[in-house]
Amino acid sequence: MLKVRDDYFKGPASLYSQVELGELTGEMDEHGVEKAVLMYSMAKPSKTAVEFAEKCPDRFSLAINGVDLLHPVSSLRELESLVASLPVVYTTAGPSFWGDGQYPPTDAVYYPLYYKCAELGLPLCMNTGLPGPPIPGEVQNPIYLDRVCYRFPELRLCMIHGADPWWDTAIRLLMKYENLRLMTSAWSPKRLPDSLIHFMRTRGRNKIIFGSDWPVLRMSRVVPEALALDLPHDVLENYLYNNAHEFFFTDRSARDRALRNQE
Repeated sequence: MLKVRDDYFKGPASLYSQVELGELTGEMDEHGVEKAVLMYSMAKPSKTAVEFAEKCPDRFSLAINGVDLLHPVSSLRELESLVASLPVVYTTAGPSFWGDGQYPPTDAVYYPLYYKCAELGLPLCMNTGLPGPPIPGEVQNPIYLDRVCYRFPELRLCMIHGADPWWDTAIRLLMKYENLRLMTSAWSPKRLPDSLIHFMRTRGRNKIIFGSDWPVLRMSRVVPEALALDLPHDVLENYLYNNAHEFFFTDRSARDRALRNQE
C-alpha cells in the first residue's frame, strides 16, 4: 500500500499516518457524517479502531477483514467471536488481494465464509472492479457473483470499490438479486458513470451505498461531490444514509439474538 500511495495515488507521506479521534470526528461533524465504519484486520488487529468504537459507539462500527480462507475453521471461529464481542457490521474479502489473485468468488475456498455470514446474518462486502494496485484483477469481475448470489440467496452481499470497467454487469446483477448491493467506496462520486446514476434514479434507489475510502479519499472531498450529483433529494438521502443504515445496521439486533441462542 505504500507503493500504491507513492505511484498510484501520488499521496503525501502522511497519508497513512496515525489519526487522533478528535481529528476524525471533527471531519465527520464538518461534513454531516453521522456514522463511520472502521476497518479491523484479523491478521493485523488495530487497537485504534476498537478504541474509537468503544469511546464513540454511536459514531463508529467495525468491519472485519483478514479471514484465512485456506484455513477457515479456526479463522471463522475467531470471526464469530469478534462479531459477538465487538460492534461488527460487516466482513470483507478482496479476491485480488490474496492468493496471488487466483481465487475467483465462485471457488469453494469462499464457501465456508459465505455459509458463516449467512448463518450470522452478517453482510459480506467483496471488492469488485479492477484494483488500483498492480495486481491481477480478473477475479474481481462482478460476473462471478452471479453464481454466488444464486447459490447463497440468504447471503447479504455488497460489491465495494465500484465495479469499473464492468459497471453494466454489476447493474444487471443488482437488478436480478434482492440480496445484492453496491458501494461506491474508493470511487470519486463525480467520476461515477452515467449508467449508474440513471440506475440510482430508477430501479436502483435502494441498491447503491455511499462510501469514502478515508484517508485516501477524505470526506472533505467525497461528501461535497456526492451532494453535487444530479439526484432527487430522496434518492440522495438513500445513497448517503438510508441504504447503508438498512443493509448494515437494521438487522444487528437479529444477529445478536442469533449469537445469544448459539451460546
